[in-house]
Amino acid sequence: MKVFLVTCSVLASASAHTIFTQLWVNGVAQGATKGIRVPTYDGPITDVTSNDVICNGGPNPLRTPLPTDIINVKAGDKLTAEWHHTLDSTQATDNADPIDPGHLGPTMIYLAKVDNALTATVTGLKWFKIFEDGMDSSGKWGVTRLYNNKGKLDFTFPSCVPSGQYLLRAEIIALHGAANYPGAQLYMECAQLNVTGGGSTNPPTVSFPGAYKGTDPGIKFQLYYPTPTTYVVPGPTVFKC
Repeated sequence: MKVFLVTCSVLASASAHTIFTQLWVNGVAQGATKGIRVPTYDGPITDVTSNDVICNGGPNPLRTPLPTDIINVKAGDKLTAEWHHTLDSTQATDNADPIDPGHLGPTMIYLAKVDNALTATVTGLKWFKIFEDGMDSSGKWGVTRLYNNKGKLDFTFPSCVPSGQYLLRAEIIALHGAANYPGAQLYMECAQLNVTGGGSTNPPTVSFPGAYKGTDPGIKFQLYYPTPTTYVVPGPTVFKC
């Protein structure tokens, strides 16, 4: 047991840092950092009550000026969020790219409709979740699938939501230090989208901060002992058309 506890302590202190660096649309890469509000530092957010959980910032200063690119998407398109350990790392040279494979947890995608995707202000936006991948019935995690797919996370833009401009929030939660709060490490960046061909459904929404609480079972979570058999991904249920 002593060896086990020491091992967990070492794992919890290791760096799980990661950044969402590129969006793909129907298999076509849109360009590294194009239309994505990336930070200069790849560290986590641990305070779920902070405005930094919206699109990052704070301890991870966003690169300025903010990007002026807006990525064009059609409702129903197949999208891919690509993650890397740092802005210039690759799996060929970095074993922790896109994220340390031992830092297990869920992956998620949110959307918020905005009047202008270039707006600098992200407080007060209303978000809905369109994708999540937590722990499956075999005990494997969304982060493991992301790592095995070389940092690429595939999902579909909902076909029924209105056309217009959106911010897309891609998120990973690393749970290696989540036995106590604050301990879970949240990584997120936002991409700027212009969406055409949409429908008329308005999904129910949540706010950031507010969607997560420090006591949520998906935020305060014992990853190592006893071995978990279930996991509840934090936040709202996934919206489906």
